[in-house]
Amino acid sequence: MDALLAQYLLNWLVLASIYALVALGFSLLFGVLNVIHFSHGDVSITAPFVALALIQILTGGVLGFDTVPAVVIACLIAIAFVGLLGVLLDWLVIRRFRNAPAMMALVATVALGTVVRELIRSFYPQGSNPKPFPALVTGEVSLFGLIVPGFSLTVIVLCIAMVAALFALMRHTPLGMRIRAVAEDRNTARLMAINPSRMFAATFLLASAVGAIGGLFYASHAGVVRFDFGIQLGLIGFSAAVIGGLGSMQGAILGSLLIAGIEMLAQALLADGASYRLVCIFVLVICVLVFKPSGLLGKPVFEKV
Repeated sequence: MDALLAQYLLNWLVLASIYALVALGFSLLFGVLNVIHFSHGDVSITAPFVALALIQILTGGVLGFDTVPAVVIACLIAIAFVGLLGVLLDWLVIRRFRNAPAMMALVATVALGTVVRELIRSFYPQGSNPKPFPALVTGEVSLFGLIVPGFSLTVIVLCIAMVAALFALMRHTPLGMRIRAVAEDRNTARLMAINPSRMFAATFLLASAVGAIGGLFYASHAGVVRFDFGIQLGLIGFSAAVIGGLGSMQGAILGSLLIAGIEMLAQALLADGASYRLVCIFVLVICVLVFKPSGLLGKPVFEKV
């Protein structure tokens, strides 16, 4: 295989994996809550900032951890923190719009994203400036005669593992069955002694934690993190979920593969393609919405009026 083609394919899979982790959160939340959580990208990008702060604490002062253990511990704590942050934001804000018109919840989550970004910018030291983010995995691996960066392989393998774990959890565990029951019919779920509020909290915990992993990988892939990265990451993740069909986990993965593929093609075929990659992505989103509004794997929803 041509080395350049192999590199493009590898970059495609890495980007698709990162986008899928964020898009899965959108699909989970919409599927259960029927709410488009537009601050999901900003919540996800909180994880790199938490991890950076913890790495500095763990490697300096009295603690004096080595770099590798410090990075692992910091990332695990950051993932747990962001998962709980998602639950807290649901309890403080989003739950108040459970039965409100969809537009009210949409505006509320857009405003919530702005609040999260500004809090990071205001309280993190020099929060307006880009922060260098370390490579989470270093080294290279020989795979089928190709030299593959350890980070790329880790992202792809972990994404596959996370997707498999989510599918198993949703299909084959009591928690997953309760979440699906609440998504199907909240009132019937209550009659079966299922507490919808607990299932909402569990869904936010799952979606935010998975999004946090995507945020950490996104920052490590870029080598830098900014307080406003959540806007672009959230838009791309949401676009992937829309292309595949909101509420469909399989659709989120398909949408992520398509968006990452369009991004790679734009950079490979267009002069200064990196500048036009977002244009190409959102043209694809518009085309899907025009010709199949429910998404490629989504189901049309009919409402009586």
